[in-house]
Amino acid sequence: MNRILSTDSEQSLDGEREIHDSAGMISQPYQLYVERSDTLKNTARYYAMDISMTPVGHACLTRRWGRIGSRGQSKLHIFENEQEAVSLFLDILRQKRGRGYRPTRRQHQV
Repeated sequence: MNRILSTDSEQSLDGEREIHDSAGMISQPYQLYVERSDTLKNTARYYAMDISMTPVGHACLTRRWGRIGSRGQSKLHIFENEQEAVSLFLDILRQKRGRGYRPTRRQHQV
């Protein structure tokens, strides 16, 4: 086995290395699932959102909505950074709460 001592320790996978790559990671998970139901109006709707990172490092806000039990619709929003995605996430959250959507333990299965 040929080892060069000067470069061996620099390229070791065993040693601890400090990684400063925050560009490809979300600082915290952003996920939301809410429902709104009214038996008198025969409505049973869901709304779901989450933020993830694209393979090229952009923030992606995914929205899904529709009637509970249906596939529904979806839309993607791509942003240069996480802060822009979080801003839209929070704006939509405020809108949905104002329209009567509330969190629930059960999540819609597609």
